[in-house]
Amino acid sequence: MELATRVMRVTPSVTLMIDAKAKAMRAAGEDVCSFSAGEPDFDTPAHIRDAAKMALDQGKTRYGPAAGEPALRQAIADKLRTENHLPYTAENILVTNGGKQSLFNLMLALINPGDEVIIPAPYWVSYPEMVHLASGTPVIVHTTAETGYRITPAQLEAAITPKTRLFVLNSPSNPTGMVYTPAEIRALAEVVVRHRLWVVSDEIYEKILYDEAEHLSIGAVSDAAFSYTIVSSGFAKAYAMTGWRVGYLAGSAELIKATTKIQGHSTSNVCTFAQYGAIAALQGSQDCVAQMLAAFRQRRQRMYAGITGIPQLRCVQPQGAFYLFVDIAKTGLSSVEFCDRLLEEAKVATIPGKAFGMDDHIRLSYATDIETIEKGLERLAAFVAQL
Repeated sequence: MELATRVMRVTPSVTLMIDAKAKAMRAAGEDVCSFSAGEPDFDTPAHIRDAAKMALDQGKTRYGPAAGEPALRQAIADKLRTENHLPYTAENILVTNGGKQSLFNLMLALINPGDEVIIPAPYWVSYPEMVHLASGTPVIVHTTAETGYRITPAQLEAAITPKTRLFVLNSPSNPTGMVYTPAEIRALAEVVVRHRLWVVSDEIYEKILYDEAEHLSIGAVSDAAFSYTIVSSGFAKAYAMTGWRVGYLAGSAELIKATTKIQGHSTSNVCTFAQYGAIAALQGSQDCVAQMLAAFRQRRQRMYAGITGIPQLRCVQPQGAFYLFVDIAKTGLSSVEFCDRLLEEAKVATIPGKAFGMDDHIRLSYATDIETIEKGLERLAAFVAQL
């Protein structure tokens, strides 16, 4: 079969492949410590589950509006206005099947063939592939540990060409866990406004912050910055709702109409009763978020201490999300070879940095229990020691 060229330009998701392999090994009875999946190991909080159950009992099981339930669109707009200082209304919100679909819809609606999209590396694995599927050109700007894996205003300015259409900003970051400071966000906003550049701010980890880290949405910097800002987010990470597949896109009414049109011809509405769970997540107690964050904080400290105790490995301490991005250059292995051997020989699942644009790094997720972290770190240290 001759497939479309757009499919041939896309690489499979390495994160999903590694996670699937680790799960298959577990199913076969092998004792695998998995640091691969970006998925909280907590149950979805009870009040969110109860809201979905009630919606089921009330018959909320039919088709709904393609853009999302009106009550959820309003709840999201209220949240963005009060928490993020972004003056959106319900008409500026599209509810999507996870944060991933919000970004995919955006790329299809905004990118024309040949348009360039600036993506700082390391990046979340799907950003460049979505650009490819929209027939655009990813422009990868490499960052370093010395800058905390954050793109500088000078780097952004240098990457802009007449073909530049969009800048992808992710803070807190997957895979590094870095967080841009408010001053850095303001400096990037100046470049965005000066060049009249669209920016999509992926903020799905915004509630998972440590120490003195502070999240500032780039659209909140000024009215001018707001006019060029698009926000992508969802409920998966902060509320342990990964399987619920509820995300959202916030932007101009014109953009939301366009992305709603795309969604109307692809998936249509998000699971109706799941949306009522999302309403409860926003409007109910936030104690569950604080409790999960406390656990993540403890796990971060343990994993960071363990990694930095291995002489051949280097790591910048993350300020948000639940990942460590580890420099393995001193081992002499590529990230793919390192992860393959680590899984086969030590039964520890991690993600190759090649998937994120940096082949001399690996990503570890500490969205798992302390016992697994302790055991996995011991195996990792022993594996590296014998290289």
